[in-house]
Amino acid sequence: MSPISLRALIRVLGLTLAFASSLACAATDASFSAPSGNDIPITGYPAKGDALVLWLPSESGLVDQEKAVAQGLADAGVEVWRADLFTAYFLPTLGSSMEKMPAGDVAALIEHARTVTHKRIYLLTAGRGALVALRGARAWQLAHPEAPHLGGVILLSPKLYLQTPEPGQQGRFMPVVTGSDLPVMLLQPTRSIWYWKLDRIVPALSSGGSDVYVWMLPGVRDRFYYRPDAFAAEDAMAKRLPGLIKHSLPLLDAVAAKARHPAAHLGKAAPDLAERTDRTLRVFKGNPQPPALHLDDLAGHVHDLRNYRGRVVLVNFWATWCPPCVHEMPSMQRLKDKLAGKPFTILGVNMAEEPGEVRDFLAKIVHVDFPILLDRDGAALGRWKVFAFPTNYVVDKRGRIRYAMFGAIDWDNPDVVNKIEGLLAE
Repeated sequence: MSPISLRALIRVLGLTLAFASSLACAATDASFSAPSGNDIPITGYPAKGDALVLWLPSESGLVDQEKAVAQGLADAGVEVWRADLFTAYFLPTLGSSMEKMPAGDVAALIEHARTVTHKRIYLLTAGRGALVALRGARAWQLAHPEAPHLGGVILLSPKLYLQTPEPGQQGRFMPVVTGSDLPVMLLQPTRSIWYWKLDRIVPALSSGGSDVYVWMLPGVRDRFYYRPDAFAAEDAMAKRLPGLIKHSLPLLDAVAAKARHPAAHLGKAAPDLAERTDRTLRVFKGNPQPPALHLDDLAGHVHDLRNYRGRVVLVNFWATWCPPCVHEMPSMQRLKDKLAGKPFTILGVNMAEEPGEVRDFLAKIVHVDFPILLDRDGAALGRWKVFAFPTNYVVDKRGRIRYAMFGAIDWDNPDVVNKIEGLLAE
């Protein structure tokens, strides 16, 4: 497991803030009076090295499990400041809250950390916290063009799109993604939808001038270091995380001397990211002609969607490591049983997992008897523009996509059954 640059990826695919002495080991609490007038609570993990990681929260907020990672970094000689921006701005822990965290305050915090500690500053965050980190870093760069460069940004499985697009849509990046030029290290779990979007994410970040490195984290899911359902491999990776972060720093430093000129102006501001609470089948508004789907199942039999003309087909993209997928699959089986004898088929498309792992899952966890197809290289996921697990499409008898949705539902609820039966009656 080694970090790779973009080129290699292509080849393989006033303010007072007083912390304890840098020789101290215990975490210390303080606050930072930001230009907006808000006080940002800071927990510091002092260390005597020359690097400081400013840890900004993801949409999950500051989680307790991060304390062990921060302390591990401090023990390894990397100072850490964890900034509680949710408390500072009285915001709920939602993805939409990230839009409301002022970039100017983050930039001021960066400058204060730099001037107080005289250390090289690196930003660290996960998920949609990337928006806050990249915006704050860019604001600091524009305000301090003559200052020494920031060390870079470390992003754990970042969510860089404006929002999850409707099924069949490509999705748009946040404007700051292509308007940033700092060195970036992506720590990317492979059991993540974002792993399958690296072929778009890396070029988008690079287009603004960023040098991008990717460190693959095999066999673990997003949020692996604080998941309540973490399995052994994720617990092991969580213990390695401080070392992975520390070893990212010299890689970012290797390109730190490069001239940096962030975009003076960004594109249109991102829309308000309202959280979707309703989960239901929606009329599909994209191109009704489905992409190709030609895959073999667990028994080695080939299935081609074109051969299912005359039947209503539910195409379900899923993975064993996706809890919502696991939740909805039994209701899919109940829907299949309810419509027995009618021209209805479910095709479950598994995302690039080993056949043995899928068989074991179906034998021990979820029992379904509809075909499970193997998208071994993620090509089908790309063609069908899947941005979330699960994603589902309903294709009518004439081979047209009629309904689609992302997220889990109960497939045997009356509304869904009525919609499927309406297609069967056509």
